[in-house]
Amino acid sequence: MKNILPVALLLGAAVSFTSCATIITGTKDKISFTSTPEGAKVMHKGIEKCTTPCTAEIPRSLSRQTVTFEKEGYNSKEMKLTKTFNPVTLVNIILGGAIGVGIDAATGSLTKYSPKAYTTELEAKQ
Repeated sequence: MKNILPVALLLGAAVSFTSCATIITGTKDKISFTSTPEGAKVMHKGIEKCTTPCTAEIPRSLSRQTVTFEKEGYNSKEMKLTKTFNPVTLVNIILGGAIGVGIDAATGSLTKYSPKAYTTELEAKQ
């Protein structure tokens, strides 16, 4: 019975450290968008996120992510969101093992968006 308590505490600590990046940094990033001219809709996966100038929460993902700027009278412009490695994931590799890294991968928290601001110039339709 005396051996069960330390094992239970150790297992509890191990579980609490899994998916560290997901817990600490979340699964979304706030990104600012501006356009010339202002008033363009920012679309992500077919959903309007905001109208420039604005800030929107974009879910993280390991797959390629793009936003599209749309404004009546102007050509739409697609922009790829760039990502970098989320260093908090290193804690998972050391403490959380495969389960923690797997959770972070599934939620997209292995990466984070960088930069956190995107600007574009829209061209008028001819």
